[in-house]
Amino acid sequence: MIRKGAHSLLMLTIVALGACHEPPKSVEITSSPIAISPIDFDLDSIIKRGSLRVIIDNSSTGYFIYKGQPMGYEYDLLDLFSREIGVTLEFLLTTNLPSTFDLLDKGDGDIIAYSLTVTKERKNKVSFTQSHIQARQMLVQRKPQNWRDLKLHEIEKQLIRNPLDLVGKSVHVRPSSSYAERLRNLSGEIGDDIQIVEDYEETTQEELIEMVSNGSIDYTIADEHIAMVNATYYLNIDVKTPISFPQNIAWAVRKNSTNLLEILDHWIDRMKKTPDYYVIFNKYFKNPKIHLARVRSDYSNIFSGNKISPYDALIKATAQDLNWDWKLLAAQIYQESKFDPKARSWAGAIGLMQMIPETGMAYGVVNLENPANSLKSGASHIKWLNDYWKKKVPDSLERTRFILGSYNAGHGHVLDAYRLTEKYKGDQTKWNEVAQYLLKKSKTQYFNDPVVNFGYCLCQEPVQYVENILYLFDQYSTLIGEDAQIRSSS
Repeated sequence: MIRKGAHSLLMLTIVALGACHEPPKSVEITSSPIAISPIDFDLDSIIKRGSLRVIIDNSSTGYFIYKGQPMGYEYDLLDLFSREIGVTLEFLLTTNLPSTFDLLDKGDGDIIAYSLTVTKERKNKVSFTQSHIQARQMLVQRKPQNWRDLKLHEIEKQLIRNPLDLVGKSVHVRPSSSYAERLRNLSGEIGDDIQIVEDYEETTQEELIEMVSNGSIDYTIADEHIAMVNATYYLNIDVKTPISFPQNIAWAVRKNSTNLLEILDHWIDRMKKTPDYYVIFNKYFKNPKIHLARVRSDYSNIFSGNKISPYDALIKATAQDLNWDWKLLAAQIYQESKFDPKARSWAGAIGLMQMIPETGMAYGVVNLENPANSLKSGASHIKWLNDYWKKKVPDSLERTRFILGSYNAGHGHVLDAYRLTEKYKGDQTKWNEVAQYLLKKSKTQYFNDPVVNFGYCLCQEPVQYVENILYLFDQYSTLIGEDAQIRSSS
């Protein structure tokens, strides 16, 4: 089980499954030339809404997918904080740094969770939380082409070690970044011009580092912790020349979100004193070889683009037959087996889709450790469940939730909850209402009710199962880069 309480994502182009929020339409993100007054939406409103909206980037330290699992230093911290205040998370991805402040003030996000350097200029726009990292800004430069054949002192002679030597050099940075501000200050300090190139508005910092490595540009700047991580990917770059003293890195909130800022500061202060924080920090910044393996994997969306698992081709073909978005089926398989074809449960379920052998045989399928066989039997059962619920739940998106819940708990327990919902005047065609009675089936009053045929059920698991799958589906849809649609089941 992935977590308590599913996170639905705020995305730019996704038709989402989550019922709590209307999915936003595609928008062109630009920085407004006119100052936007921040909306009045503080902690109490966020808790009432039930979700915290986060502006974040898709990067190896921010937020990414690895082998079907959401990861990232910022993501892991935000996940813990959201549990602390009892809300879900919604994510808005953007690479346009200047626009993030407008998005924050408009209410599209409640927190900017980039690796933002705290500067005086930015303090005029936002309120910064307590720092969670301190880092120097480092020059990212390429080693000589034949660096492997050179001795260390020979390499050193060809690298910039004194910031004075940046005079006349072109250094590429993102517009409105603290790096550009620092380079302007450095130019003033040394009394000569550094050529600051701010022409990569939609490019991430990690992409600029890659451009240095492949020779597209000669120099960029990065915070030390990000530079060090990327130096494990690109062995031909050097990140040892600082151009600043240590600076505070923090999250940002609206200036009028005083209560949110206060609780974040208290939480960060406590969190930094716990083992959990150091586990998270070390996971991304102190174990470079392990982190490199994660990020450079074929199943990290940062490098692979749209791969989730080794079985994507099978999953896509099966999903097409089901008329489902393939990423939804992938999310279900991750929840069932974490893509392990040899997985076995305590109840005897086997394979990617965790089918019981007897159920597989009922659909004419044996050897459920075979990925194709497992998908075939799982899809057959999903089709059966779709036919079962089709007349009872006409809406295909709602029916998807009933299918997932029934796949986990058995359709009988879900049908009992359906009848209880109808008896107590709820809307039995809405999963969220039926799920409440599914949870009540562990109480005598409800599992002994005359309309209940399948008795007692400790049914937190199927309710959480549905939430977890929809949460992962939203994550995959945001990060894999294809628009998500669940088409009407035929």
